[in-house]
Amino acid sequence: MRISKIVLKNWRNFRSAEVELGERVFLVGPNASGKSNFLDAIRFLRDVAKAGGGLQPALAGRGGLFNVRCLAARKDPDVEIDVTLTDGDGGVDWRYAIGITQEVRGHREPYVRYERIWRGEKQILNRPDAQDQSDPLRKTQTHLEQISANTNFRPIAKFFDSIRYLHLVPQLLKHPDYYQGSGTVEDPYGRNFLEMIAKTPEKTRRSRLKKIEAALRHAVPQLTALTDTKDEAGVPHLEAIYEHWRPNAGRQREDQFSDGTIRLIGLFWSLLDGVAPLLLEEPELSLHSS
Repeated sequence: MRISKIVLKNWRNFRSAEVELGERVFLVGPNASGKSNFLDAIRFLRDVAKAGGGLQPALAGRGGLFNVRCLAARKDPDVEIDVTLTDGDGGVDWRYAIGITQEVRGHREPYVRYERIWRGEKQILNRPDAQDQSDPLRKTQTHLEQISANTNFRPIAKFFDSIRYLHLVPQLLKHPDYYQGSGTVEDPYGRNFLEMIAKTPEKTRRSRLKKIEAALRHAVPQLTALTDTKDEAGVPHLEAIYEHWRPNAGRQREDQFSDGTIRLIGLFWSLLDGVAPLLLEEPELSLHSS
């Protein structure tokens, strides 16, 4: 399953946008044109659907509805996201649409203006319904985030939950002790990237590192024998031999790798780690300017 179309309204700097997406998409544009904001709309759906997430935490983590609403939104200020999901095996398409607004007075709490789901041509959810009208507090949550309510469309909840985001920062990987983590389970910037590699089953880990080494040799021909190891304290590391004019070249660890090499390792590992949608921020940083 993949996202084949996304429609945005009043999302961050997008007053309106409608984009059809292929299996692989590159977002190209000048600074401050909205590339990260576009990716964040997809991340937002993941944050709503993931375990322990939901509409309110997803908005709170972004500073509230006020911060994600387009500054140009005035007469019609609802924030809307509409995505079409396509099954590559020829299955029935799904469509999920949500509109979000907030109370005009009082606590100004955000709530679901509407939540709609189609499977093929059949609409299977249309909120608000009679229960929402009789109990307005229900509208502070989506059905997407509720296990008791998403039985009929759980495949799309699982799909959104599977979305991954990566913006690996080499300095966090090289010197994780210098940086204080946020305490969140997710690690999009790579602080615990080496621990994740170490926890991968050995057979899978060795196979992936071998494939990554073969790919890296096209960019770094001198790099060989990429492997994982642990130091005396049990801290995981990556090691490789960087061949040079002297025989019996010594092994180097990740803190001696170039930033570009580390980013490429993170990119290749993420691509090998399952088939779920992968959002990459600034992948061009892994490439030489030439």
